[in-house]
Amino acid sequence: MPRKQSMGVVALGIIACLLMGCVNDQQVSSSETQTLTSGVFLEHMDRSVNPADDFFAFVNGKWLAENEIPADRSSTGNFLLLRDQSQTDIRAIIDETAAGNFPEGSDEQKVGDFYKSFMDTKTRDQLGSSPLTGELAKINAIASYDDLAAYFGYADKVGFTAPLGLYISVDAKQPDQYAVYSWQTGLGLPDREYYFKDDTDSQKIREAYVTHIARMFELAGIEVATEVPSQIMALETMLAEHHWKKEDNRDNTKTYNKFDREKLGDVMPDFNWMAFLSETGVEQQPFLVLSQPSYLTALDGVIKSTSLDEWKNYLTWGLINSTASRLDMALDQQNFDFYGRTLSGTPEQRPMWRRGVSAVNGTLGEVVGKVYVDRHFNKKAKARMDELVQNLIKAYEVSIRDLDWMTDETKQAALVKLSKFTPKIGYPDIWKDYSALSIKADDYFGNMYRAALAGHDRQLAKLGGPIQKHEWFMTPQTVNAYYNPTMNEIVFPAAILQPPFFDLMADDAVNYGAIGGGIGHEIGHGFDDSGSRFNGDGALQNWWTDEDRAEFEKRTNVLIAQYGAFQVLEGLNVNGTFTLGENIGDLGGLSIAYKAYKMSLGGKEAPVIDGLTGDQRFFIGWAQAFMGKERDEALRQRILTAPHSPNIFRVNGVVRNVPAFYEAFDVKPGNTLYLPPEERVKIW
Repeated sequence: MPRKQSMGVVALGIIACLLMGCVNDQQVSSSETQTLTSGVFLEHMDRSVNPADDFFAFVNGKWLAENEIPADRSSTGNFLLLRDQSQTDIRAIIDETAAGNFPEGSDEQKVGDFYKSFMDTKTRDQLGSSPLTGELAKINAIASYDDLAAYFGYADKVGFTAPLGLYISVDAKQPDQYAVYSWQTGLGLPDREYYFKDDTDSQKIREAYVTHIARMFELAGIEVATEVPSQIMALETMLAEHHWKKEDNRDNTKTYNKFDREKLGDVMPDFNWMAFLSETGVEQQPFLVLSQPSYLTALDGVIKSTSLDEWKNYLTWGLINSTASRLDMALDQQNFDFYGRTLSGTPEQRPMWRRGVSAVNGTLGEVVGKVYVDRHFNKKAKARMDELVQNLIKAYEVSIRDLDWMTDETKQAALVKLSKFTPKIGYPDIWKDYSALSIKADDYFGNMYRAALAGHDRQLAKLGGPIQKHEWFMTPQTVNAYYNPTMNEIVFPAAILQPPFFDLMADDAVNYGAIGGGIGHEIGHGFDDSGSRFNGDGALQNWWTDEDRAEFEKRTNVLIAQYGAFQVLEGLNVNGTFTLGENIGDLGGLSIAYKAYKMSLGGKEAPVIDGLTGDQRFFIGWAQAFMGKERDEALRQRILTAPHSPNIFRVNGVVRNVPAFYEAFDVKPGNTLYLPPEERVKIW
């Protein structure tokens, strides 16, 4: 049961880049008497650009002009550069385990043999699609719609495609217990919109998808009638028609629909719920939270109106599609050809070793994470981050108290929630236990299958037990951060705490702009359009007066309109509604980080370094963290599927709403980034 992103984690792809190497404790200690640097990458700036017209290009323009997107990437920039370094660091750890002779069942044996199994393309090519034989037999054995329901449960449990999935997460209405949630699934294209948009590019993608399905059946050695790929596409289109839109799935109130187990038949009267639930191991669960009940009702009809043979073809395709990267290189390459080249515009696959490291991170992430932390995480960074988090929380407190649009009643509730935020910095206090997972050096397909079952069992074990507040949903070597509303926590893995996002050798201004803005962003998720529906204990509960909620939505609607006007490509604009939560996080995060920075100065003037004032360096810190660019195909995919705005708008779209930016860079009427004061959005 994979943990979905709907109720739990709101992840933030904050950008960072290892451009100065890891700083060890000795270096920091000896530097305390040295003058701090500005932290600004002057060599990346394009001084020919007026910062009041395009701040993103002013800060990053020279780098953007001089650096091409690598052939194995759909994008490039700080985030990916730092991720590449993290992978290099993890590879060194893996290589040591792969070269050693460790006891069976030890963490070292599992890491080394798992990596070997991925990299052993000779064995994988010899096996071809034969690892699918037993799974195909399960599909072919489906003889009734009851069998079909049971198989849906099995497929979801082991990570194969099915039109209905379950996951376990904290109960959003009762956050001291876990609940089982349903989620709409079953599509081979990234989002429902891919099935219905009528522009030329979307039509070509659908045609290419049908061709891809046919080619994958051929490479897997499975003979099907020529019309089967089109029938699969038609069935997926029926499912997509009833999928909730991504904008609606962001509404945690809409997606929380609690049904007693005995009442599930009211939603899907012809579906064998017990067969489905028994296969997943939750048949004794007294209730389920149905995230998209209208989809389930429609699915009930789709199941009945579709023959078992058509379902078997669909499930066979789902099996191939789910496991293609685990099989031989021909299937793997064809899989990349569609999802990499066609959808993302990426000419080449990443090197095998990078893909192998990603597989290890995804399966045994906290095993290698423990070693990564020991080798690469500076404990001084953790202490400084704790301090910055507290400073940001103090600044939020001041800002909330000073809000002129919110009543005292709602302010007090907001302050209570703020006081209950839990920061997690660097790495978990308790590491995951992988002892139940068996890994073999010559069985990559089996390793992934067993890992899925072990993960499923780990999730099942949560039911009926206490909330595992120590649990992390990212590994320490992950370059990212997140806010989790049901635990009211902000989490910053070790790998993101490096320059230019966080630089122990730099003056405070850049750090407040970069990591401070990131901290503010994550706290801000607790007060965005989605997170603000949860209280300080993580419960989905309204703590707003009607008057204040209406004013909040009035202000956020202006932000929706601002971002919706940003054109990404011809005929393609940012989805202001879908990106609203992240845009609120960016605006609130940067605004509160600026307040925290000014508070940290204690009334003193910041020094001028590299010819830049403290305020200028603060805003540059934010902008250089988002340095990066994407291929057009990747931009299209981002707009259709991702909740973050493109990087240029995460900079230019934010700073024009912050009054201090106008003073720092002399922004005046007539400048591109100028907004009249009455049009600037201030929420927090």
